[in-house]
Amino acid sequence: MNVMLTRSPSESMPARMEPLARLPVFLALEGRRAVVAGGTAAAAWKAELLSAAGAEVKVYAASPCEELLALATEPPRGSIFIHRRAWYVDDIRGAAIAIGACDTDEEAVHFANAGRASGVPVNVIDKPQFCDFAFGAIVNRSPLVIGISTDGAAPVFGQAIRAKLEALIPRGFAQWAEAARRWRGDVKNSGLSFNARRRFWQIFTAHAVVHPEHEPTASDYERLLKAAEAERERADRGSVTLVGAGPGDPELLTLRAVRALQSADVILFDDLVSPEILEFARREAKKMLVGKSGYAPSCTQDEINALMVGLARAGRRVVRLKGGDPMIFGRAGEEIAACRKAHVAVEVVPGITAAQGAASRLGISLTQRGNARRVQYVTGHGADGALPADIDWRSLADPNATSIIYMPVKTIDELTARAITAGLDPATPAVAVARATRPDETRVVSTIAELPERLAEAGLPGPVVVMIGRTFSALAAAQAVGTETRKLLP
Repeated sequence: MNVMLTRSPSESMPARMEPLARLPVFLALEGRRAVVAGGTAAAAWKAELLSAAGAEVKVYAASPCEELLALATEPPRGSIFIHRRAWYVDDIRGAAIAIGACDTDEEAVHFANAGRASGVPVNVIDKPQFCDFAFGAIVNRSPLVIGISTDGAAPVFGQAIRAKLEALIPRGFAQWAEAARRWRGDVKNSGLSFNARRRFWQIFTAHAVVHPEHEPTASDYERLLKAAEAERERADRGSVTLVGAGPGDPELLTLRAVRALQSADVILFDDLVSPEILEFARREAKKMLVGKSGYAPSCTQDEINALMVGLARAGRRVVRLKGGDPMIFGRAGEEIAACRKAHVAVEVVPGITAAQGAASRLGISLTQRGNARRVQYVTGHGADGALPADIDWRSLADPNATSIIYMPVKTIDELTARAITAGLDPATPAVAVARATRPDETRVVSTIAELPERLAEAGLPGPVVVMIGRTFSALAAAQAVGTETRKLLP
């Protein structure tokens, strides 16, 4: 007799922030006094950064370099005034920030102590041991600004990352970020509800990403506002999105899945979802574990449906996050029906299935020409946890099919025996893949006749998918000569 072990949906606390080498902080320096001590080219570059941020820069240098003199004549934003003398402690007092180009450690200690005694954060160029803060590599699409730091460990690496981001982020994003700053107050006073205002910014972002080089105008604002107003009722009603999380590797998420996670108020996720995937969600989104398992405490489907619908009716944007693809043995049909019955808007974002992920890592086509004419997906257990009684055994024995068995571990002995009795060749190649596409992915390769014993020996962690068919012949041959690994390295 199978006993159903139940558990209630539980909120998952957000993961703690991993240790930071530096706290990234963006200082507001417009109109504030900043001190630069030294007249070198490096000091000139720091003075330029401070001026670009709007600071009133005071440079103290007995012999300023040509770059500094030229910069003072045409500063990028805030004024730059050069005092042709050495710095004094009184020069630092009351400043917002102080930067020193110091030749010796003795001078650096003196400068750093003077700043700290005055409560002024200090940076000593190229001497990180004396710095309260550090400058990173900068991607400038102001007011969109990205700072990159390696804590001084690998500046060249930081610059390489900056170069990558420079290539990825269109320069036109600067004008869209500026438009967002201009329009924010208007949107807030537009009369739209909180959810509708958030929808405005989602539409704004999607439009900016598609048209980065288009200069936003007042007519764009009006059009985007009308689009948000048109969706006001739906935004306030709440909705449900069933999202496929894929087999485990977070890089296999679709862009649409990432957007859904980033816009969700509540995420209801299964045990099979990788924790790394939840990192794509907004930090303030509520994350609730509603795991289902045939052989461990599980939330009932009715509980999940009621929670999902209730949250949506309360105006929440709900993401129901499922491992693999929600439409493949994910009970998506029941959840869609529950939403439609409650008149809750529902949509589906497909995901990469466990079989697709496993096949991609194996480098084997599931429909290899000459070996397979079709692919069939079969569940290894029914609602009661036993082997389903209505499996088409003749179909499973078809040598021209690639069969994918989901949730097979507890019933693989009986499934294999009945398939062989129905005509499946006992020598047919089979591969079981646990935690497909994840760093700890593990495989067992054998004939279908030997697979139950091999699985019992391996004790694979879930989730497991079993794939059967002639398309795996080359893999089985490699295993026979000992070239196939049982455990994969990251």
